[in-house]
Amino acid sequence: MPGERKPSRRRHREPVKTPLGRLFELGSLAARAGASTALTGVAGLLRSAPSRHARNRAELVRNAERLVETLGDMKGAAMKVGQMLSLHDAILPPEVAAVLRTLQKTTSSLPFEAIEEQLVRELGNPLDRFARFEEQGFAAASIGQVHRAVYRDGREVAVKVQYPGIDRIVAADLANLKRVLKSVVSLVTKVDVRPIWQELKARLVEELDYLNEAENLRRMAALWADEPRVVVPRVVPEATTRRVLTMEYVTGLSPDEACSEATPQETRDRWGEVLFLLLVRGLLEHRLLHADPNIANFAFRTDGSVVVYDLGCVKAVPEPLARGYRALCRAALDRRHDEIPVLLHGMGLHLSDGKPYSGVLVDPYLALVDDLLRPSPPYRFGVDGTVYGKLIDAARAGVAKASDLRFPSDIVFVNRTALGHLGNLTRLKAAGPWRSTLERVVGF
Repeated sequence: MPGERKPSRRRHREPVKTPLGRLFELGSLAARAGASTALTGVAGLLRSAPSRHARNRAELVRNAERLVETLGDMKGAAMKVGQMLSLHDAILPPEVAAVLRTLQKTTSSLPFEAIEEQLVRELGNPLDRFARFEEQGFAAASIGQVHRAVYRDGREVAVKVQYPGIDRIVAADLANLKRVLKSVVSLVTKVDVRPIWQELKARLVEELDYLNEAENLRRMAALWADEPRVVVPRVVPEATTRRVLTMEYVTGLSPDEACSEATPQETRDRWGEVLFLLLVRGLLEHRLLHADPNIANFAFRTDGSVVVYDLGCVKAVPEPLARGYRALCRAALDRRHDEIPVLLHGMGLHLSDGKPYSGVLVDPYLALVDDLLRPSPPYRFGVDGTVYGKLIDAARAGVAKASDLRFPSDIVFVNRTALGHLGNLTRLKAAGPWRSTLERVVGF
């Protein structure tokens, strides 16, 4: 949550807390999203996104605005799902993407009275710990908001305070969203949603525990200590509890500033290299991924370094799976495409009858990977507008087989992280030594 993010100007509305009330909110959102399509709400937005028709685009913008308004006020897991959708804004019309991106950075804040009550419950009298505490939060997210403060020893800190009662809100959302996810996915494909749901639920529940996030911050800082371009804020443990997280206040350029045409492309390329490193070293070497790669969870410094925020959602990658990804990368670098289905099978990705994936499912992805890993000239994201289109085409090629596919639940957030960073690199329009970086990490 970048230090330079502006406070929200949106009106405040208390989030609905009862399961029935939140189900009504989600149902109302779907109904308002329009009777013009059988797949309404979020699903309608996804299905209609590629349309070039002006009337469809206008309807998409209206639906996106409804989505942001409803999910931004609801907070909790419902808002988190909306943020996940916004990660892939490169596949949407620009005017729709611009609306969805507001979910990443401008949600409504709770009044300080509610936040102060939470602080007192968790830390006692805040005046005993902080020399100054700004009542206006500078960032509001799905389960908490962040305030600037000065600690009693003079350090500038950021204090993330969990919304009161958000654990009950998330519990309500989990019950409702499981139904929504199942019904939405069933309209597009017959893939088994159970492994997807298991992972989504596990990560959302973990995010409720700020002590867990504090440990993630410490682990990530230790793992990246040898890389000065990755900056992880230090935790203030004596002012951190399960519902309050205090860390050093570290700033940088906001994503909008970083991605602006006014920022030199050379600098944006350097930031892109860092994000790519976070993905490939995180997956293949550290086996610990920042699994919420919303670009608003990073700040960008003019020296080429990147500040990493919001480590509530972290995916620990099992060693056998990381080993499988490493073998896949080696085969892709060496263009041993015929080995890919066998390697995938060894990772638990195969057809329901136990046979490997066919070329129809794998080949479209390999063609895309060949593009990204070409030695020269280095691939520049965001210039070739076909990348996300190719990904969608590849996914569509497998829809007919979806009910026949088996995969381990552990890949859900690995794939989410990879796709999220593809979107981030696209926004930066970054070019870099993708191939040589990957070769170095896998020991090619």
